[in-house]
Amino acid sequence: MEPTMKIIHYSDPEPKHFDAEGVKGVTGRVVIGKADGADNFCMRFFELSEGGYSPEHSHDWEHEIVIHSGKGEVLCEGEWKAVTNGHVIFIPGNEAHQLRNAGEDPLVFACLIPSGAPEL
Repeated sequence: MEPTMKIIHYSDPEPKHFDAEGVKGVTGRVVIGKADGADNFCMRFFELSEGGYSPEHSHDWEHEIVIHSGKGEVLCEGEWKAVTNGHVIFIPGNEAHQLRNAGEDPLVFACLIPSGAPEL
């Protein structure tokens, strides 16, 4: 069956929650992925609660991030850089990175990754 256009709100897909050593207050959703017939990319949305942070990590693939709302910081070459709604981040493959919420409201961002990378 051929893929069809999909229009949803980013909060519609079932959330996956992450709270463990090295990660706190993270909710992730796959909004467009293989199940939709997307052969080249996967789009995910993440929400970091107040005080929340993603794990510091790196991987082979590049990815792009768009900050939707909230105030945060991204670890860039060992320094924390402030980001807020409208900022766009490019993270090359194999570069260590981490995001954290720096405000009281959730930090919400879209993350685009290439096909073949784990969707969530």
